[in-house]
Amino acid sequence: MKLRVDRDVLAEAVTWTARSVPARPPVPVLAGVRLEASPATLILASFDYEVSARCEVAADVEDEGVVLVSGRLLADIAKALPPKPVDVEVEGTKVAVSCGAAHFSLAAMAADDYPALPVMPGAAGTVDAHDLAQAVGQVSIAASRDDTLPLLTSVQMEVDGESLTLMATDRYRLAVRKMTWTPQNAGLSTHALLKARTLSDVAKSLTSAGDVTLALTEPGSSSSSLIGFEAGGRRTTSLLTDGDYPPVLRLFPETTTIHATVSREELMDAVRRVSLVADRSTPIHMAFTDGNLALNAGQGDDAQASEQLMTYVEGDDITTAFNPGYLLDGLGAITQPYVMFDFTHPSKPAVLTGMSAIGGEEDASFRYLIMPIRFGA
Repeated sequence: MKLRVDRDVLAEAVTWTARSVPARPPVPVLAGVRLEASPATLILASFDYEVSARCEVAADVEDEGVVLVSGRLLADIAKALPPKPVDVEVEGTKVAVSCGAAHFSLAAMAADDYPALPVMPGAAGTVDAHDLAQAVGQVSIAASRDDTLPLLTSVQMEVDGESLTLMATDRYRLAVRKMTWTPQNAGLSTHALLKARTLSDVAKSLTSAGDVTLALTEPGSSSSSLIGFEAGGRRTTSLLTDGDYPPVLRLFPETTTIHATVSREELMDAVRRVSLVADRSTPIHMAFTDGNLALNAGQGDDAQASEQLMTYVEGDDITTAFNPGYLLDGLGAITQPYVMFDFTHPSKPAVLTGMSAIGGEEDASFRYLIMPIRFGA
């Protein structure tokens, strides 16, 4: 195999592909990235039995062939090369990488032992790459980090015609984002559950593409349940998480009686300041009255902080308390300048949504439900 490729193209492709290389590969060959040179194209691939990545880039191919090299080492080398064309050539059991005056010789791994990548499921439709990345970022903050609960470390994707809904929860908060997409079958109704970390990595890496093709294993298929994403010459697949996601949408109250609207940026800044005296287990108390929101943290002989903000309240006065980190996550995921809190009772979950202005239009496409922390009278 012998080829020449642009340095930036190679560095970006290898870095993206090597993201799927496992940190502790169960077998040595899975530490490698597979390079396949075909006419005018270099194909890079990686696989860890759960997630696969495949990337095609343009290259000046002199001799076709296949080789397997250490993925992380090749990625480090490619990023460190000078801005000149890169020559890659297989020389016996070595892979020579040359760029300007820089020369590297890498050990070729056993390419014949490398497992075949899973077959991409059938295309189900397309979604705007930027919209997908934003939606994934909004909901993945609420996914659990506890790997003993695999269902809750995942994001549930529900498809109903042109509606695509993403949701995640860790039992203390719930994030739900609804968006539109373009299905190939207008009557498609299905769901998929995959790890939040995997979905986040995929969404962030495809933001430069216009549309992302979403591929899903057909319900009832005998093959492994897979989900696939493809855009801009990049393709990745992931195994779906086994199990049935809990019916979390039932947690949203049908009606709410208290509504408080406040500037999102001002509230975020105030929460950050007040929470300086609060550790992870210390809540921030929030007292909503007509025209005013009082924030308080700390008590007794410990450090204390308080701040007042203007707010607009419809309904009775209410005092509640939240984990400051969870509250900031939800506020940060909202894209509108104002946030509205919907309450039914101080000890019951509150629902946060974005507002264009006080008394303006509500952005119901994203909802963030947060559980209060009980505190003494």
